[in-house]
Amino acid sequence: MATTKQTTGTVSKAPTMTGTVTSTKCEKTVTVEVKTLKVHPKYGKRYRSSKKYLVHAPEGTFSVGDTVSFRECRPVSGRKRHVVVSKAE
Repeated sequence: MATTKQTTGTVSKAPTMTGTVTSTKCEKTVTVEVKTLKVHPKYGKRYRSSKKYLVHAPEGTFSVGDTVSFRECRPVSGRKRHVVVSKAE
């Protein structure tokens, strides 16, 4: 007996991240820096860590210093694996 799996809508379950735009030099691409606070596993000391992501921004209306939310998506290019969801206020 064959069963079919039905999908409802195109809702992504990928978690959204929030970061600050650091570069808008590329067309339809922004560089976003995400800062996190981590805890060392052995010593328990907290330290800051940051990572930069290349994010696809089709409308391209962002400037340096803006806070944006983005999520993971299919590969858009060689290094872009994320897309902008919204501009955080």
